[in-house]
Amino acid sequence: MREALSGEGVPRARRVLDGLAWTGLGAWLVWRAVREGSFGGWGLAALTAGAVCVAAAMAGFHVATVRHRLLPALGLLLVISAAGAGVLAAGAETPGLALWIVAAGLAMRRLPFAAALPAAVLPLGGYALSGRGELTESAVILAITLLSGYTIRLDAEARGTGFRLLAQERAARTAEAESAALAERARIAREIHDILAHSLSAQLVHLEAARLLIERGGEPDAVLERVVVARGMAREGLAETRQALSALRGEMVPVEDFLRTVAATEGAALEVTGESRALPAEAGLAVRRVVQEALTNARKHAPGARVSVRLDYLDGDEGDEVALEVRDSGGGPAPGELAATGAGYGLVGMRERAELLGGTLESGPYEGPDGRGFAVRLRVPV
Repeated sequence: MREALSGEGVPRARRVLDGLAWTGLGAWLVWRAVREGSFGGWGLAALTAGAVCVAAAMAGFHVATVRHRLLPALGLLLVISAAGAGVLAAGAETPGLALWIVAAGLAMRRLPFAAALPAAVLPLGGYALSGRGELTESAVILAITLLSGYTIRLDAEARGTGFRLLAQERAARTAEAESAALAERARIAREIHDILAHSLSAQLVHLEAARLLIERGGEPDAVLERVVVARGMAREGLAETRQALSALRGEMVPVEDFLRTVAATEGAALEVTGESRALPAEAGLAVRRVVQEALTNARKHAPGARVSVRLDYLDGDEGDEVALEVRDSGGGPAPGELAATGAGYGLVGMRERAELLGGTLESGPYEGPDGRGFAVRLRVPV
């Protein structure tokens, strides 16, 4: 209701026209009062002061109704009605009746209905009882005033409701845009975090191996080899960061090409089944990160083990999925000497990534034909 009373959403041109209409009506009423009544000398000054008071009362009535102050609003309506009675007493019947009609119309338009109806009926009822007009004429004036005022009220309320809904829709769109921006920032932050976590963890494996070789008096060439590999992984991490940002923009190397490159680098076997298809950016990045993390873990915990990578494109009744499995054949009864390196959060982060996409990630030991190994399985919808 506040929007209807305050005029929010009303075009500026409409407000200007309303102002001109009220000004014109006021000027016409003053002219009619001078013409019909006896306002000579001090009477003309009193008429001018009365016109100013009526204008101020109407402005105050507008403010009071916007602030939902009923008693001040009723008091200001009484001022307008009293001005109409004064003009009527001076012999200007048309301006007096017009002021009462204005008071009744304002009451119906801006006051709560329980207060508007009696506030509108009383001045016009007084006119009917004064005997200045016929009863039928007075009834018609009263009915038209009530219906017109209430119709304008309904129109204002509908406009206010529309303005409020429009404001709510704009607020919802703004909130949605902000939420999307925050989600995009979180996605980029998560992607960069996973890349750095994998890259630094892999570098740590080789740097730790170099440290152990130095402590045990290993061959300088072996130490140098580990350092060179760590440096190469640092470069790969930087390249992957750039690739991730490109992927988030929709520019990505196909997953299968990436898996072939990684499998060839790590000496792992690769198998792809199902009908190949382009994967969404998030799903493709999840496959990449899980493969990298699983291969890093195999290198740390099962050095020398045979590693296989399998990618399956699945068709289901509830939607398509892609399934990834990385398994190693185990590294013997004791873990590798680098098993203690790293923070141990890689698979936890991969599981959280899969769950955010509506998928799953499972990891754990399994019994294979070659003995006890370890497997990582990812399923994400595409």
